[in-house]
Amino acid sequence: MVTSLAGRAESRTQAKILGLLRDEGPLSRAELADRLVVSRTTVAAETARLAELGLVSDAGPAASRGGRRSTLVDLGSGLRFAGIDIGATSVNVAITDGRLTVLSRASEEIDVKVGPERVLALALELTRKLAARQEVAKLAGAGIGVPGPVDFNGGLPVSPPIMPGWDGYPVRDTMARELGCPVLLDNDVNLMAMGEQHAGVAKTAPGFLFVKIGTGIGCGIVIDGQLYRGVDGCAGDIGHMRVEDFGPICACGNTGCLEAFFSGSALARDAMSAARGGRSPVLEERLREQGTLTAEDVGIAAAHGDPQAIQMVRDGGRRIGQVLAGLVSFFNPGLIVIGGRVAMLGHLLLAEIRGGVYRRSLPLATSNLPVVLSELGEEAGVIGAARLISDVLYAVR
Repeated sequence: MVTSLAGRAESRTQAKILGLLRDEGPLSRAELADRLVVSRTTVAAETARLAELGLVSDAGPAASRGGRRSTLVDLGSGLRFAGIDIGATSVNVAITDGRLTVLSRASEEIDVKVGPERVLALALELTRKLAARQEVAKLAGAGIGVPGPVDFNGGLPVSPPIMPGWDGYPVRDTMARELGCPVLLDNDVNLMAMGEQHAGVAKTAPGFLFVKIGTGIGCGIVIDGQLYRGVDGCAGDIGHMRVEDFGPICACGNTGCLEAFFSGSALARDAMSAARGGRSPVLEERLREQGTLTAEDVGIAAAHGDPQAIQMVRDGGRRIGQVLAGLVSFFNPGLIVIGGRVAMLGHLLLAEIRGGVYRRSLPLATSNLPVVLSELGEEAGVIGAARLISDVLYAVR
C-alpha cells in the first residue's frame, strides 16, 4: 500500500484545483471557480485549506477582469517529485517541481540483468544526489518505471523476460521505505505514454498509442485521456506478438516475436553478423575500432549510406508498421508516437513505419492519423513517472 502523505487533497474540488494548477499553471480564484463551475466562496475555502496543507500558495496579482484584482493561486513552491526510469541498460532520474517541470536530471549506464539490489541502489544514489542538489528536504513522492510487466497494485515486476532476478521483487515498497515518501511502480512504456500526454506531442490527443523501441518493444495505450493497463497490467506488450512463423528465439522463449526481429538487442546481433560476414564495410570498420556494435552503430552506418544498415532499418520499420496496422484497425487511435533509443534511427525508420501503417490500414482509420517521433526523448519516462505519483497526491484520499 502506498505510504500516506501529510498533505493531500481532501475533497473532489481540491483534487480538481490541484490538477488544473499542475496542467495549466497559476490561475486566479475567479478562473478556478469558472472552470470548476462552483462558487468563489467554495474556491476560497478550498484553496485556503490546500495552503494549510502546503500544496498551494499565492503567486501575485492576476490580470484585471474589471473591479478589484484577484490573486493568482499556484502549486506550493516546495513540492518536489522524483521520476525514476529504469531501462534495460541505464537508470535515468529527475527531480521535478509540482507542475512536473524537470529541475535536474542524471543518467548512468547499468545492465538491468545485474539484479534489483544493485540497480535500485544506483537509482537511490542518483535520486539522493539530485534531491540534495535541489535542497529538497522531503520528496512528495516518486514514480518508477521498469522494462517489464508489472503488478501495479502489488508494486512489483512479474516474470519480466529481460530482467532476471526481478520477478516478485518488492520494488515499490523497498523504494518507499528508503526514500520515505509514497512510491508507485509501473511499466516504463506506460510512463513514457503519460509523459507524452503531459508535456509532449500527445498533449491534446484523447486517444493515442506510444510505441517504445529499445532493448524491448512495448506500447502504451491511452483511451479518453486515461492510461489503459489491461486486466492484469500487461496491455500493450506488442514486442511478443508473432510477425513470422519462424525466426530468432525471443527472450520470452517463443520464436517469431517482433522483439526478436527488431529491437536494440536484435539490431546489435544483426549488425555483428553483417560486420563479420563482410556485408557492411561501415559496420565492419566500427567493429574493429570498438570491439562490439549497438543499434546506434546501425544508425550511423545507415546515415553513411551503407546498404546493409539501411535494409536492416527498413526491414524493422516494415515489421513495426505491420503490427501497428493491426492495432490501428482494432483501436482506431488519433495519434501514434514512436519513442525509445532505437527510435533515434530517425526518419528512415519513421518513413517505413508510416508506410506499413498507411498501406495496411483502412483509409478511414488513417485519414487523420499522424505517426510521429517523440519530442521528449529520455525525459518522457521521468516526466511520466512524476505524473504517475502526482496523480496520487492530487487526488481525493
